[in-house]
Amino acid sequence: MKSQFVFLLVALFAFFSHATAQNSADDLTGVWEPSSGKGRVKIEKIGDKFYGKVVWLKEPIDPETGQKKLDKSNPDVTLRTRPRLGLRVLKDFTFVSKGIWDNGTIYDPESGSTYNCKITMKDANTLDIRGYIGVSVFGRTDVWKRVKVK
Repeated sequence: MKSQFVFLLVALFAFFSHATAQNSADDLTGVWEPSSGKGRVKIEKIGDKFYGKVVWLKEPIDPETGQKKLDKSNPDVTLRTRPRLGLRVLKDFTFVSKGIWDNGTIYDPESGSTYNCKITMKDANTLDIRGYIGVSVFGRTDVWKRVKVK
């Protein structure tokens, strides 16, 4: 009887420690700052996918024009007058498995380029954002940190 009780306790401990260690899909939501520190992106879930938009810019005004920074490098001429603040830069990410969101894209407003992207959560406050063309080997990873919103 005592050995069955010990077995039950061990089994329960293993189950609960495994369950609490799992990342949930929604752990990605929040405000994140890329390594450049030039902006902040709020990631939110819409339906079953994740999207991120620029919610803060270190320099929201273009020093050349004295106006709000615009998406002036966009390859679509009709979109070049969009403000960078509020711009959706992460699109269509799906939760794949513990700590991994994939099948999305990242847009770089400085170059006007869009890349395939994979997000890996290293810990609760750190993301590896990997933008690439074609296969992930041909890409670059940036580290984003969670911003504590007051």
